[in-house]
Amino acid sequence: MIATPDRTPLPRKFFDRPVLEVAPDLLGRTLVHSTPDGPIALRLTEVEAYDGPNDPGSHAYRGRTARNAVMFGPPGHVYVYFTYGMWFCMNLVCGPEDRAAGVLLRAGEIIEGAELARTRRLSARDDKELAKGPARLATALGVDRSFDGTDACAPDDASPLRILGGTAVPAHQVRNGPRTGVAGEGAVHPWRFWIADDPTVSPYRAHVPKRRRS
Repeated sequence: MIATPDRTPLPRKFFDRPVLEVAPDLLGRTLVHSTPDGPIALRLTEVEAYDGPNDPGSHAYRGRTARNAVMFGPPGHVYVYFTYGMWFCMNLVCGPEDRAAGVLLRAGEIIEGAELARTRRLSARDDKELAKGPARLATALGVDRSFDGTDACAPDDASPLRILGGTAVPAHQVRNGPRTGVAGEGAVHPWRFWIADDPTVSPYRAHVPKRRRS
């Protein structure tokens, strides 16, 4: 018998733990965006952990800025950043306040609202590609910088973005390896976690240094 996904919002204490505990435990959980056009939900299949001041790959490694301020706040809040001048990426803050750790949501399977997601991801060749990668995930959900600071643990539909219990993935189905596109010391950390053999997981890409123009 297939277990029915848990629709109960994850409590704040779920996120108030070390980021390397939270990240793999997010796999299989359900992320829901309640929009005026209807809800859209996805099952998380791939994430990456970033450990604040201990992690050269983290946006918070060099301290607080206007861009990363949410990471220094309470756990369970959403940190959204703009990258490459065109894309948004979504993270969930973990650990105690001022710790500035977070989990990047890299990929997921759309389980509700696929029709709406398709209107936002017209270039997707099939539904497996709708949220296959962090920028695609944010685009499919309709998440942009205006959602920065949103409380994903808010009760009673008080927040447009919420994390529900979903169905936790057994440990033997979880894989981990280097994070995608991270340079320098942070490249060696095997802090990307994904569900084995899931078709919505994004392909691994190592960091490629920019070439100087001659």
